[in-house]
Parts: sequence; structure tokens; C-alpha cells
Amino acid sequence: MIDLHTHTNLSDGTDTPRELINLAMAQGITTLGISDHDTTSSWEEATNALRPGMDLVLGAEISCLTENEISVHMLGLLFDSENQALQDLLEESRDQRIPRLKKMVTLLNDAGITVSIDDVHSATPAGATVGRPHLADALVALGHVSSRGEAFTELLHNDSPYYVSHIAPTPVTAIAAIKAAGGVAVIAHPFASQRGKILSAQDFAPLVAAGLNGIEVDHRDQSASERDNLRAVARELGMVITGSSDYHGNGKINRLGEHLTSPQEWEKLEAMATARRVVRK
Repeated sequence: MIDLHTHTNLSDGTDTPRELINLAMAQGITTLGISDHDTTSSWEEATNALRPGMDLVLGAEISCLTENEISVHMLGLLFDSENQALQDLLEESRDQRIPRLKKMVTLLNDAGITVSIDDVHSATPAGATVGRPHLADALVALGHVSSRGEAFTELLHNDSPYYVSHIAPTPVTAIAAIKAAGGVAVIAHPFASQRGKILSAQDFAPLVAAGLNGIEVDHRDQSASERDNLRAVARELGMVITGSSDYHGNGKINRLGEHLTSPQEWEKLEAMATARRVVRK
């Protein structure tokens, strides 16, 4: 069982890295990928918690924007964490999150939905990459909504009047940085239309030219028809096809291991990194 896309409480998940490792091992996951948003801060604890019987694939999910402001998430896996250029890119992405959230807080307050940036910080675990999920948690704590999911459905989705776009690298820039750091790049849930604007099939050509390695096809936010269309795109372009849970603990309904990557596809993807960086004990 190979699940290459999960999150811990060092971004917007709710499990600590150690808790996630323990859960994955208990559920029979054989290869687990941890890709927190714009950070590698979970790597050390996850590595220390790992025990024999499961492989650990370390990475990060990089927040990107296309030139026409379509939000794209790029999974960077198996890269060298000591690569300063990539770490600088991740830091720049994190630094943009606070100004963005302050603008969203202002819009919510203007609409009579009272929340402060301090409330957001209070809802963010120590050391975590702050983001919209923590604003959602603050809204839950204040009684405006009943759950993080309701906050996104009603107030924080990409087409919401309270949504603020963020300054971020383009997908091509992110791919280049991942590849320069020796890793592999997989675009996450690119046809998930329920999240907002999505790429078209024609948009993949420059990503492939930049070095894109794979496409996350099997994901709960993509409908059956979207998965079928995306699988056809991936096959036509010669991309590795992945499936992942995008597990966030209690932060989302996604179940660990609900979508998986086949061993054959994972073998191809791992071989594309410049070094064997899978963690084993």
C-alpha cells in the first residue's frame, strides 16, 4: 500500500509526524509520503519515528499560481533538503501566507463575521505553516461554522468573496526548483474542479517540458470522469500516474490509504530522482 501524499500538524494536518507514522504502520501502509505545505519541518520527527516495515518518502507540497492565477499544488518528493534554492522558495511561500490571511480576515470582518489574525494564530499548532485551514479552525472555535469542511464550503473556497489569491511561484518555477534539488515533481489533483478553476489538458505541455514527472490522478476531489480524463492525459504525455489520500487527520474526511499508487508506477517515479532518498530502518 503506497500513499504518497499526506500532511501533519506542521502544516494543515492534525496528526503529529509521529502519530501519522504510527497510524500508517498500524494500517498496513508500506510506503508513506509526507508532503506538508511549503515546509520540510516534519521530516526530522517523522524520520525519528519510523520503524522497520515501512518506507518513508519525504517531500513538500508547493503552493503555485499560474500566470492566469489558477491555483496549482506541486508535490516535490525525494529532493535534497539541503538544497538552499529550494528551501528559499519554500520560505518565500510561507512568508506570503500572513499578509494573505490578514486580507481575508479583513474581508470577513467587513461582512460581519468577526475573527482576528490572533484567533488564526491561536488555532495554528506551534511550528506549523499557517494557512486557510487554520482560519477555518478559528471560525469553528468562534462558532461561525461547525467544522473546517463547512468553513471551506461556505466561506473560504476559491470562488468565495472572502478568498484572496497569494503570491506564489509558477508551476514551472516550482518544478525547476524540485528538479534542481534532485527530486521528482508530481502535480496534485489538477482536475479537482470542486476546488475552483482548474488546468486544461493543453496546460500540461509546458509543465512536462519543465520536467514534470507525474500526475496525481486518483484523488477524492476529482470525479470519476475527471480521473478518466486525467488518466488519458497522463498516458498520452508519458507521465507516472499516482493515487493518494491527501490525508489531513481530523482536518478533512480523507481516509489514509483511500487512494493508492501502484508499485509499478512508484518504482518508475522513484528511479527518476537523482539519488535513492527513501528512508528505511
